This record gives sequence, structure tokens and C-alpha cells, in this order.
Amino acid sequence: MTSPTSTTTSPATLAGRREWAAVGVLMLPLLLVSMDVSVLYFAIPQISADLEPSGSQQLWIFDMYAFVLAGLLMTMGALGDRFGRRRLLLLGAAAFGAASLVAAYADSAETLIAARAVLGIGGATLMPSTMAIIRTMFTDPAQRTKAIALWSGVMTAGIALGSVMSGFLVEHFWWGSVFLVNLPAMALLLVLGPVLLPESRNPEPGRFDLLSVPLSMAAVLPVIYGLKEISAEGWNVRYVVSVTVGLLFATLFVHRQRTVESPMIPAALFRSRGFSPAVSLNLLSMFAVMGSAYFTTQYLQSVLGKSSMEAALWSLLPSVLIGVAAPTAAVLVARGVNRAYVVSAGFVIAACGFAMLAVSGTDSMWLVLGGAAVIASGLVIVMSQVMDLALSTVPVEKAGTASSVLETGSEFGGALGMALLGSIGTAVYRDEIPDSAPAVAHETLGGALAVAQQLPDRAGDALATAAREAFTSGMQAAAIAGAVILLAAAALAAATLREVRVREDDHTKLLGGPDTPARPATTNLPATYQPAPAPSSPSGV
Repeated sequence: MTSPTSTTTSPATLAGRREWAAVGVLMLPLLLVSMDVSVLYFAIPQISADLEPSGSQQLWIFDMYAFVLAGLLMTMGALGDRFGRRRLLLLGAAAFGAASLVAAYADSAETLIAARAVLGIGGATLMPSTMAIIRTMFTDPAQRTKAIALWSGVMTAGIALGSVMSGFLVEHFWWGSVFLVNLPAMALLLVLGPVLLPESRNPEPGRFDLLSVPLSMAAVLPVIYGLKEISAEGWNVRYVVSVTVGLLFATLFVHRQRTVESPMIPAALFRSRGFSPAVSLNLLSMFAVMGSAYFTTQYLQSVLGKSSMEAALWSLLPSVLIGVAAPTAAVLVARGVNRAYVVSAGFVIAACGFAMLAVSGTDSMWLVLGGAAVIASGLVIVMSQVMDLALSTVPVEKAGTASSVLETGSEFGGALGMALLGSIGTAVYRDEIPDSAPAVAHETLGGALAVAQQLPDRAGDALATAAREAFTSGMQAAAIAGAVILLAAAALAAATLREVRVREDDHTKLLGGPDTPARPATTNLPATYQPAPAPSSPSGV
């Protein structure tokens, strides 16, 4: 295996079978990493019976993966740029596979929690590395747009598939099988990765700022934790304090990046004309994805009375349109449609999906599923395009860092969507539930249904009906808020992206401004990967 060397310059060329085969290799681990967010939904009862975790341990079994993943994304993206994205990807795949094996045969809750933490570390290396490698392999903007559209579709579909895969494996095997399914894909990546994937890194990364690592984690984790708990349990001083502490550390982290000689996240990234809007719009799209999912999953189970497995299978239906939406958007952009209008259209489509939820009733399964499908298709259009834009407006040597910022923003957006829209729905639910209902029924729909089962038939049915109607009213109010936010996002996209252009010689994009010469990334690539020559006086994006 050759070591990475600086590329010679030649015009951007079209990728061939090798590059697309490499994308296929990258998609399997990406699918499994995204599935791991939801893969424990059906396994947790068997895990509880076998390992007998405490209530706190059970929560950590669920949350440890997502917390570690969110906290380390920026660190891993920066490490990939410095030490090689393929190298970090393969190390992460090995760690992910080993942790999956340990998790499958864990004999205690503590072991499973530790394994989930290592899975989060592995996931944090895989997600930004896969996107950065795609950025390196595809120098042609149209082809890169298609590849990132595929990346976005697989990422979104994986979250929906995780719960279904969990139910199938637990029903036919045992709970450890939900982790063992990771091993073949990781083994395939470890075998084919060195052959198909190019190595690339920043030739002059500077000194790695160790202090930025704990600062970034201290900024991300308290905010994510606080927002998740607010969405689950409502507003509480502890969770508000947690978010506040995280924001204070975020301020320190930003100050550190602006003043240290070699920052983890260069402030110049955000001076790129398209990068900051892309990160913001991607955050808003994940806000809507998770905010809508918060209601639709509960609606299927608690309002319509579907079993968990039935609800998971029905939830796959909206994913069908994802396979069409992102490639269609890529084709439109390739044919010359302004990306700003495509992104704006995606937000408007998703807003229409929220409008469908806003007019649904307690027996509107097809309307709710249709609304979820429209939301998913609109938002995958947005995510695929803004991710491509963000990566196209930064130098290739900063692709890993840019990817990690996008993914961290996604984590923030998802947590914020559940917290804000969930809070709106909860407030309406508590306002509409009858005052005569037991106190626990005023907290959640699940609590109301549990109480209703213990009451005499007529009283129980009346409480259950009132609670379902109150929840549906809350979903309608949250959907109206979501639609308004997405329409505002559509206007924002049209205003901020209209003049942004991506040059075909995008490997010469600059962090330091139009007068700063660009350096090609250090890569171990065949001729098809050579970057275009840098003009003597390149124009801004």
C-alpha cells in the first residue's frame, strides 16, 4: 500500500466504475451506523430480562451511542484531515466491528454500556470520513451531487430500517444478533477499503489542538442531553441549566478556534459564502425530520393502537419516496436549475407534509403516513443539496472537518426539533386533557392509556378517547409551527444560496480569501482523482 503523496494537477474528470464501486462499499457501514441509532427499540425487553439493568443503566444503554457519536464528530473529522480519512475510516470500522462483537455477547449492563460507547467512537469516525472520501473521489460537481444524494438517502433510510431490523432479528434469533449484523459489512469495508478507497489528508494540517477536544465535547453533550430530556420529560431547571452550560462552553470553544494558531475548526470555513447557510439549513432540515418523527411514531402506536413492530413496518412506507427525491434533485441541479430554488422547493414540499399532519384526525393513518412521506422526500432533497454545497465550497483538505460540522449541526437540529415541537405538542395536550383526569394522565399519552386500562370500561374508554384527541390536537399545533418554520427556511434558502456557485475546479477553493493561493490535498489517487490547476487569481465562490 503506497503512502499518500501530493497530486499533480489536471482538469477534473469523470469518475468511473472504480469510484462508484467504492461508494457502494461505503454505503453498507454508513447504513449500519445510522441504523444503530434505533436498533435497540425491540431488543431492550430481552436485554432487560437477560442483563437486569437498573433504570438508569437502561437509559444509558439507549443513549450512550448517540451521546458519544455527537460529542466526537468534530474531533474525528479534524483527525481525518490530519492523519488520513481512509486510515481513520478503517480504524473506526475495526473498532465498530470489535465493539459489536463485545456488545452481542455482553454479560452485564456495564459491559454493554461500554461497548455502546466504543460503537459511538467508531460511528464518529465513519460518518465524516465517508462524506470526505466522496468529496475527494468525485471532482466533477454533477457526479458528486449524485453521490452525496445517495449518501443522504442511505443515511435517512437507515434510521427507519433500524427498528424494523431489530424486530426481525429479535423475533428469529436473540438480542445479540442486532449487533452481530454489523460484522459482515465492517469486514467487507476492511477488505475492500484499502483497494478501492483513496487516501487523502491535509498536507499542512498544523499542530493538533488537544484543548479543543474536551471543549468541543463540553459544548455539544450538555446541549444535546438537555434538549433530549426536555423533549422527553418537559421543561425542568436541570435541563435548562444543562443547555446553558453547554452554550457557555460553546462560547469558549468558538473563542479558542478564533485565537489559537492551529484550530480544530478554522473560523475561515464559515466565511465561505455557501458553507454557513448550508450548515444552518441542514440543521433546520434535521429539526423537521426528528420533530415530525416524534409525533408520527407515537401516533401509530398510541393513537391507532398499532404494535411496535406494526408501527415500525408502517414507518417504512414514507421511506419509499426518499429513493426518488434525492436523485431527482441531483438531476435538476445537474441540468442547470439554481440550487437555491431546489432547496427552497424541498422546504416547501416538507411544509406541505406538515400541513397534512395539521389536518389529520384520530383515525387518519393514511393522511399521517402521506404527510410523513412528503416531509421525508422534501427534507432529503434539502439535506442532499446543502451537504453537497457545503463540501463544494471548502478546500478538499478540509473536507473531513466540514463534514463533521455538518453532522454535529444535524445532531443539534434533531434534538432541538424534538424539544421545541415536542414542547408545543405537550402544552396543547395538557391544556386539552380533561381536568378530572388523574395527574399521570396529564403528563403523557402513554400515561393516560395506562391509567385508562385500570378504570372501568366506560370511564377508561372515555379517558383514552380524550387523551388520543388531545395528543392529536398537540400534533396539529406542532405541525402548524413546523410548517411555518420550514416556509421561513425556504425563504432563507432562496435569499442566501441564490448567488452561490460551485466551480468545476472546486479543489482550488480557498479558506484565506481570493488572494491566497490554494494547496492541493495530499492524496494517493489515480489520474481520475487529480485536482484542477489553481488559477493565479481565483475568484470567490
